[in-house]
Amino acid sequence: MAYWEKEIRGLMGKAIHRYGLIEDGDRILVGVSGGKDSLTMLDLLVERAKRVPIRYELIPAHIDLGFSSDRVETLRRFFQERNLPCHIEHTQIGRLAHSDENRENPCFLCSWERRKRIFSLAHRLKCNKIAFGHHKDDIIETFLLNIFYSAEISTMLPIQTMFKGKITIIRPLALIEEKMTERFAREKRLPVGSSGCPSSGKTKRKEVKDLIEGLQKKNHRIKGNIFRSISNIKPDYLWMKWKRPVRATSNQVP
Repeated sequence: MAYWEKEIRGLMGKAIHRYGLIEDGDRILVGVSGGKDSLTMLDLLVERAKRVPIRYELIPAHIDLGFSSDRVETLRRFFQERNLPCHIEHTQIGRLAHSDENRENPCFLCSWERRKRIFSLAHRLKCNKIAFGHHKDDIIETFLLNIFYSAEISTMLPIQTMFKGKITIIRPLALIEEKMTERFAREKRLPVGSSGCPSSGKTKRKEVKDLIEGLQKKNHRIKGNIFRSISNIKPDYLWMKWKRPVRATSNQVP
């Protein structure tokens, strides 16, 4: 096994152990968009399931957004070749999000509706966890996106419990950089295809990604520093902890 492949498998294993992402008996719905990240995650999870001492089920699922592309049939063949259960939900979410009635923020509506379908499917298939293919770069970009456009300090978590513990979201690629998923998908010849989304490459996330890449060229530690800062919080230096000092009066003893 090549060094780069050992590294990406090791980083996923590290995330799973560090954050307790997968446990014995889990039934995991794996969100597969058809892009490089989700296909890489699925391939890594399937391979890992064969060699670890615990048992868990993987149920790949794809939400078809209704764009004109051959992604659905490509994924159907991919699942069948690997003897994986095939769950494909056909929707018009993408078309609705990009309709004349929703010109302001198509990405928000598309993401919101897609999540609702994923949660509904997980409930229907009796899955206790949902795996998303968000990687380290996604977490960094989301952190800055929320600061710039939502005026809050937050980002994606490697593990997050929803609906009073009924569903847990996990992100096994949380410690893996995007360039690693690109190489894995290319070397393994995973069937990565275009989504057909008209907003692809024109989003605020793309703007933030370009900003980070520009800064990274000047200082190669930028991305790592942003990622580490997410868990290196100093509450005493945040305004939420700040209180107006009480002025001494003439009756107070100095």
